[in-house]
Amino acid sequence: MNKDSVKLPKKGMDKKEILDMMKSYGQGDANYRDSKTWSLVYYIGEEHTQFLKDAYSLYFSENALNPMAFQSLKRFESEVIRMTANLLNGDRNVVGSMTSGGTESCLLPVVTYRDLARSKRRLWIKKPEMIAPESIHVAWEKAAHYFDVKMVHAPVGKDYRVDVEAVKKLINRNTIMLLGSAPSYPHGVIDPIEELGAIAHENNIPLHVDSCLGGFLLPFVERLGYDIPAFDFRVPGVTSISADVHKYGYSAKGASTVLYKNMDYMRHQIYAYTDWSGGIYVSAGMLGTRPGGAIAAAWASMKALGEDGYLEKTRIVMEATKKIMDGIKSIPELEIVGSPDMSVFAYKSRSKKVNIYAVGDQMEQKGWNIDRLQRPKALHAMVTPLHERVVDEYISDLKKSVEYVRGKPGLASKGNAAMYGMIANVPLRGMIKKEVLKMMEEMYSPEGKMPSLASGGPGEEKEPLVMKVAARVLNVIDRFRKEE
Repeated sequence: MNKDSVKLPKKGMDKKEILDMMKSYGQGDANYRDSKTWSLVYYIGEEHTQFLKDAYSLYFSENALNPMAFQSLKRFESEVIRMTANLLNGDRNVVGSMTSGGTESCLLPVVTYRDLARSKRRLWIKKPEMIAPESIHVAWEKAAHYFDVKMVHAPVGKDYRVDVEAVKKLINRNTIMLLGSAPSYPHGVIDPIEELGAIAHENNIPLHVDSCLGGFLLPFVERLGYDIPAFDFRVPGVTSISADVHKYGYSAKGASTVLYKNMDYMRHQIYAYTDWSGGIYVSAGMLGTRPGGAIAAAWASMKALGEDGYLEKTRIVMEATKKIMDGIKSIPELEIVGSPDMSVFAYKSRSKKVNIYAVGDQMEQKGWNIDRLQRPKALHAMVTPLHERVVDEYISDLKKSVEYVRGKPGLASKGNAAMYGMIANVPLRGMIKKEVLKMMEEMYSPEGKMPSLASGGPGEEKEPLVMKVAARVLNVIDRFRKEE
């Protein structure tokens, strides 16, 4: 990056020129409009996107920090929470707030239940603990780190659902909350929430259900007749749920929800400070300033789609998911990981002759954006409505990729496949963490050294972040061996 090129210009640039530059910078980004991506974006077409832009623009400058100043935003937020609570079978006592995304919706319950425990008879807790499946989303690990709560992992069984008996044994006097996923991001399975709820109720411990991914899809999957285990407020013991509107709620980015069974829980999420020279300050979430546009667009999306719209989108998603999974099952060398409950799943190789990461490399050469798992070694997909149009193309390319890799076992030691395989197998996880942190420090340093994944322009070759990390780890290992 040329430092001189990023100085504030002396004179303002032409606005059209700026917009053209911005468009050019995005030419190398993931191709979600053609349904080539399987995560990150929940795009359902230009018409809906333009509608969201219009709704967002109406409240572009409004700030939800002060609900008294912008009562319209508080109305939108309250109605989004009420509609979401109804979807998740909450009664009239359910309360909640909108957040900036799934991560904030994971951070807030941790600090809420930590402070709830401190406010009661458990003031003696010096090191609070939370129990979660080892498959829990990484945002919860971040929350534990930020709020000084010890993360205690419960193992998952062969079905990739949390081992309930293990959870029971891990509970102690420091446990402030239990966690379950509906579904888990890596494997797409719903944890046994009813059993976790019984444990939570018996021990008087809050149970949060992370349904950031499934909260706006699973209710409609169930209505379509699929066998979905109870996961929401119908389950005794469930005290809170998180659900992202900007995923299968098809809203603009920056919109999620966190809901509590009643205000007895949520009041510990609210922060107030009365001695500031600037006046009394109170906030229901992590953020101070909250973009009004994201709240307005979430409300608009839910109102525009309605139950019938969501039901139809869900039907398309689940039918496309079945077709893709059936196509994968028709390839002898591949198998689905576990028994996914909705439209997110992973698949792995059942043949020693086929390296699954090498298959991913071949798929990317054919234009697909492929996500990879490391436990187990697998490829990952999250299906959205527009993937319906590319099912046959995806399966055809997958079959060709498997056939190509099967005939060339040496591909497992080349390119991304070698790097992903190495990262997944390196036992010194601290070494990997150290190199990842170093890379982030460099990216955010004054020099701003960006890996090509983030900085590549049109026509430039992209190198996944994992390859950068793997190369660094290999260098460290090589230096260590030489010093020996």
